[in-house]
Amino acid sequence: MTEKEKMTSGKVYDCLDDELTKSREKVSALCIKYNSLPEGHKDRDSLIKEIFPNIHKTSIVRGPVYVDYGFNTYIGKHTYANFNLTILDVCPVTIGDNVSIGPNVQLITVVHPFLKDERKSSYNKDCKSVDQYGKPIVIGNDCWIGAGTIVLPGVTIHDDVIVGAGSVVTHDLDSGAIYVGNPAKKLRDITPEDSILKNNKLFE
Repeated sequence: MTEKEKMTSGKVYDCLDDELTKSREKVSALCIKYNSLPEGHKDRDSLIKEIFPNIHKTSIVRGPVYVDYGFNTYIGKHTYANFNLTILDVCPVTIGDNVSIGPNVQLITVVHPFLKDERKSSYNKDCKSVDQYGKPIVIGNDCWIGAGTIVLPGVTIHDDVIVGAGSVVTHDLDSGAIYVGNPAKKLRDITPEDSILKNNKLFE
């Protein structure tokens, strides 16, 4: 297997592999260019498609956006991501349809070694390889990921979930509920009483 194949499948891989390094450098340059352009600029649509080849044409990423690879992120229909979205997509990140993502959200799939001796090579100027691995993230349909949320490796957020601002999601979240905190815990179910037409106060 290539290092890219190992990475995408969640196996331990060398992140300094030439192919992966070139991929990161390419998408980094694209992000810098995208982030420098004002909204409405004629080149933004084509640039975001280069950054995220697997984004649906009806979805919007406002920028600035920061991403490791881009090709490993899949974004469904009518999804909206606000400022400062960060995606470390060494493993696949799958975002469903009709998802609202607040500003400063981080989706992190990468896992570094837990043992200090295995981690030290990351800081060694002479190292010839840096081993790490990843776990995929899945966000289902009709979710709202609040501002400043961090989603950690291996998490699945099922359909129709609200994650409160500033939460850290460390485990799977079941559908139809509101989760808040660090680590994110269920606050309550979403009910018809939450209708905006009833002047709800969401977290009362």
